[in-house]
Amino acid sequence: MSLEQTINTAMKTAMLAKAEAELRALRAIKAAVLVAKTAEGATGELTEADEQKMLQKLAKQRKDSIEIFRQQNRLDLAVKEEEELAVIERYLPKQLSEAELRAEVSAIITAVGASGPADMGKVMGAATKQLAGKADGKAISALVKELLTK
Repeated sequence: MSLEQTINTAMKTAMLAKAEAELRALRAIKAAVLVAKTAEGATGELTEADEQKMLQKLAKQRKDSIEIFRQQNRLDLAVKEEEELAVIERYLPKQLSEAELRAEVSAIITAVGASGPADMGKVMGAATKQLAGKADGKAISALVKELLTK
């Protein structure tokens, strides 16, 4: 079942259950799917990779908003974003833990043959391709930088 069909089914369930927060997040996902399908140059269908990228983008937007709202002491808005983020994360693949990410990045550094901070570009290129959807880009970047400066 495609993401769009899954979201439509989940929306019906959320409407019946009167789950306002879940419905809000599902509507945001559905809107993003429709925008992606009708974007200029789009074929009208989304691949699984496109769906994952779109969901990651939505999750990142929510995380950034949460951070800003907390800085501005708007906890009411931060809570709404957290609720939406929880729903969006259900449709994303499981994220790697800190230890798993460290092991993966170390293996990539060894495979690429990187020796210092000057090789960060090579490592990041390989890491972002290999870990796409499994870890946040900021986390990958910070870990690569940390491991290459040792």
